[in-house]
Amino acid sequence: MNTDLQDFSHRRYNILTGEWVLVSPHRTKRPWQGKQEEVANEARPAHDPDCYLCAGNTRINGEVNPDYKDVFVFTNDFAALQSDTKEFKVNDGLLLAESESGICKVICFSPDHSKSLPDMAVEDITKVVKAWQKEYKELGSEAHINHVQIFENKGAVMGCSNPHPHGQIWSQSTIPNEAAKKHKHQAKYYQKNKRSLLGDYLKQELKLQERIIYENDHFVVLAPFWAVWPFEVMITPKKHYQSILDLSEEEAMAYAEAISVLTKAYDQLFNCSFPYSAGIHQAPTNGEANEHWHWHMSFYPPLLRSATVKKFMVGYEMFGTPQRDITAEQACERLKKLTAIIH
Repeated sequence: MNTDLQDFSHRRYNILTGEWVLVSPHRTKRPWQGKQEEVANEARPAHDPDCYLCAGNTRINGEVNPDYKDVFVFTNDFAALQSDTKEFKVNDGLLLAESESGICKVICFSPDHSKSLPDMAVEDITKVVKAWQKEYKELGSEAHINHVQIFENKGAVMGCSNPHPHGQIWSQSTIPNEAAKKHKHQAKYYQKNKRSLLGDYLKQELKLQERIIYENDHFVVLAPFWAVWPFEVMITPKKHYQSILDLSEEEAMAYAEAISVLTKAYDQLFNCSFPYSAGIHQAPTNGEANEHWHWHMSFYPPLLRSATVKKFMVGYEMFGTPQRDITAEQACERLKKLTAIIH
């Protein structure tokens, strides 16, 4: 391992976005006298009569949830995107705007209000994966939908308004900023090398074994070299697949297993229900081949030193460049030890 990366301030390049992150490993020695918060580890019932996502309950719009037994998907009652939005454009000097249409859905992972992904069996997480596949295919087949973003916000600290295990799917007519960056850089590499950018990166990481947290026959769980968040992790298939639709039954279960192992390790890291935002980046649904795309799932957790100390994107990070103190290798080592115990 390059010890300079563990001892001295430096920048790391994100090959997927073309952006840099400032790494300051020497700062981990500084004392923390910042804000401390309460750990929210309250026990939750299997069914909450006041939860609008629980089976059989009435949502705010008056609709009644079915008595679902595993995964339940419905159109978001407070969707950020409208499917019937009026088409318009504003082009007034430096004032530019245009209408954006889309479909937003909510996906309940389980009817059990008390659970989150690490509490669920691999077989049940596989059902979530299959629901993601179904929604990606169906939403992507809509003529006005060119991108499908699957994501989950876990924990109140990540802005999650309901603790029931659930995620969201926003599909829209344009490719959003983060996916557009990855679309561009993967395409540039593929056009030049006729190989997957992420696939070549995986080969290098698997050879080095410095940031690999866990792997099974089909998936790799790693701390990206360019990670911004303290315990940021990426799950990606070993094969060059454009989307989750390419997964076989066996691979879907292997993907679910990777999610299970990682999220269990997260919960054990600081002995709390570990918050994060997670999202799948995969090929747009714009009717093109998109051969350059190598899909992956990223986890961005905010916790830094303990269950009560968060990483804030403020100051220099708002006005300059993202910055981190603990290195990706240090984070990997801590998570790797936990996955070895879990699996």
